[in-house]
Formats: sequence, C-alpha cells, structure tokens
Amino acid sequence: MLHGSETWPARKENKVTLQRAEIKIVRWMYGVTVRDSSLVVQQNRLRWHGHELRIEDNDWVKKCMEYDVEGSRPREMTKRTWGEVVEKDCKHIN
Repeated sequence: MLHGSETWPARKENKVTLQRAEIKIVRWMYGVTVRDSSLVVQQNRLRWHGHELRIEDNDWVKKCMEYDVEGSRPREMTKRTWGEVVEKDCKHIN
C-alpha cells in the first residue's frame, strides 16, 4: 500500500486516505464491523451514564454534565445533546 510513497506529495488528503485504509484493514483483521463499533460506543455511553447517575450532586463532573450553555448554536451544529442521545439509547435497549 505504501509502495512509492517516498515520491508522494505530503498532502492532508493522502494522510486521511491512509488513515481510513488502515482503520478498514484493522477492522477486517479483527472481524469488527461498523455496526459492532457503534454498539460498543453505545455501551460505553450507557456505562458512563450509570457512573454519572451515581455521582454526588456537588461533584464537578455532575455539575459539568448538567450545565446548560446559554446562547444559540451555529447552524451547522447538530441539535441533539449528549443527554438526548443517552435517552434514545435507553429507549432502544428497553
């Protein structure tokens, strides 16, 4: 895959393409699909949510999770918050 790479121009597109190819190869080697990795992300998110629920109210982590940012979001930003995603995950498993 890197044959002749000494002569390639060092561009960002080349680096991104190589990183994507490397990730695909590693997934293929370990037999992990995109669906499996999204399930792992969901499980990790729910595990963190369990920790968050058990944290004391005066803990800085809890305060950060409950902090409401004032103002509006830029147009290109998604409208979902982390809490909304966790609620959707909880409904999906129940």
